[in-house]
Amino acid sequence: MKIAVCPGSFDPVTYGHLDIIRRSSRLFDRVVVVVMTNASKTPLFTREERIRLLRRVTADLSNVEVDSYGGLLAEYTRTRGADVIVKGLRALSDFEYEFQMALTNRKLYPDAETVFLTTTAEHMYLSSSLVKQVAVLGGDISGFVPACIQEDILRKVERMDKNDG
Repeated sequence: MKIAVCPGSFDPVTYGHLDIIRRSSRLFDRVVVVVMTNASKTPLFTREERIRLLRRVTADLSNVEVDSYGGLLAEYTRTRGADVIVKGLRALSDFEYEFQMALTNRKLYPDAETVFLTTTAEHMYLSSSLVKQVAVLGGDISGFVPACIQEDILRKVERMDKNDG
C-alpha cells in the first residue's frame, strides 16, 4: 500500500490545496493531509479549525484522512509509515524552497520520496494569504475556496475585525 503525506499550513484550505489533495488521492492508496506548524507564520485559524475545514472539503475522498503535527515532517512521515511526501508547486519561485526541504527530508528519512505536483493553471496564483486578504477587504472569495467553508472564513475575518476595532 502506497501512503502519501500531504503537508501544509492550510490557513485556510483553498481550491489550489484541494486540487493537489484530490490528484494525490488518485495516485496513492492512502493520503494523509497533515496540518503542520510553521514557526514563521501566524495563522488566522487554530489548528483544530484548519483540521475541521480540511475534513469538510475532503469528506468525499474515502482514502484521505486529516491529521496535525508540530514537529519535523520527516519524523511524522516515518511514524505514519508513508512512502511519499507530496508537495504542491504553484510557480518556479516555490521550487527552490521546496527542493531544499525535499533534500532535508530525504537526509532525515531516506525511505520517503518527495513528489512535486504542479497545481492547475487555474489555481497557480492562489494562496491562503491572498484568500485572507480578499476576505478582510470584503471581496468575493467564492472562486478561491469551496462553498462549504466560505462562511467559516468570513465569520472568522469578521470576528478578527471586531477584536481589532
